[in-house]
Amino acid sequence: MASKLQLPADDSVTLIVSHSNLTSFSSDVRVSQQTTVEALKEKLWKKTGTSVASMRLELRDETGARVADLDRDAAPLAAYSPYDGYRLHIVDLDPSSMTSGGWLEDTSLVEKYTISDEAYDKLGTNFRKFKEKMVSKNPVSDDKQSDNQMEELCANIKVGDRCEVEPGAKRGTVKFVGKAEALGRGFWVGVQYDEPLGKHDGMVKGVRFFECPQGHGAIVRPEKVKVGDFPERDPFEDEEEEI
Repeated sequence: MASKLQLPADDSVTLIVSHSNLTSFSSDVRVSQQTTVEALKEKLWKKTGTSVASMRLELRDETGARVADLDRDAAPLAAYSPYDGYRLHIVDLDPSSMTSGGWLEDTSLVEKYTISDEAYDKLGTNFRKFKEKMVSKNPVSDDKQSDNQMEELCANIKVGDRCEVEPGAKRGTVKFVGKAEALGRGFWVGVQYDEPLGKHDGMVKGVRFFECPQGHGAIVRPEKVKVGDFPERDPFEDEEEEI
């Protein structure tokens, strides 16, 4: 009797990754239980910015209760008996870490460059002068032409389509297509990003355009949206080796 090929059993588990300093960060990751704690920290450092030396890992169950501290770098993940759906929580111990203080999430903390209208007008060339020049050449048809172009683009975008949004090649699902007077003239596309890269939950200026988790929603112009076969990314897909 011919022998049958014996394939190794898959001991991987799917864990939810969260971070002590990044409240909006959450990601699912499938991890082999033979991965050592140190190797896991190396992967997470590249994804979150928290250094290996300053990283403490906690394993939590579905209720958020702490199951164990992953405090032995040489130990395999299996030593802590993780289950699918458990949370791998990163605690950043460095008070001067790039993740602390909300700098990676709260853009209001970033000092913004400003310029007065007077100084702006004195610039030899600027967008305002360019726009005025273009409008003077064709003062009537520019807006209408732009609306027609956006409507043509929207004809190929449907609710439920998978898409990629520029800039940043952010992936998600189309949740809204149409006009939105509260946002301005023309056509808009609402997207639920796979990751928390948006600005809202589908409600903008008091108007509910669609529903999605907080921080996953965005409404953009149709020229920024490309629909097609854009599956949700594995957060570790750019790594050559498997965790």
